[in-house]
Amino acid sequence: MKMARHAKILDLISKKPIETQEELSEELRREGIDVTQATVSRDIKELRLVKVLSENGHYRYAPLKQQDESVVNRLTALLKESLIKLDYAGNIVVLKTLSGTAMAAAAAIDALDINGIVGCLAGDDTIFLIVRDADQIDDVVNRFSKYIK
Repeated sequence: MKMARHAKILDLISKKPIETQEELSEELRREGIDVTQATVSRDIKELRLVKVLSENGHYRYAPLKQQDESVVNRLTALLKESLIKLDYAGNIVVLKTLSGTAMAAAAAIDALDINGIVGCLAGDDTIFLIVRDADQIDDVVNRFSKYIK
């Protein structure tokens, strides 16, 4: 069911300029897929959808992979502005951020879909990254070290 719903979401956003979760929920219901707002929110995150500026000046959902370099640059800038410290142990990386910015930074990390990162968990000023294999830890640490001033 989830895979079919994800496929339908990708199909819908490729055909229509869907601007909000409510619009997406309504379109899914029209297609016979009953969803809650929480489900749509999770689907957006799992599909790594981002909002992009459309031709009419409004923002719409689109897959991150279809975005130009400017989206990646904006996400990277967010990380550079918020990260202040890094440490790691085993296959876990701990990122310290400015107070109140960890969730936004973690969302940027998720959206960047960095190879080797299984997932992240954010609090107010701390992000825990789980790296798939300990042998990938150096690559991940080096990548984030560049963002710290």
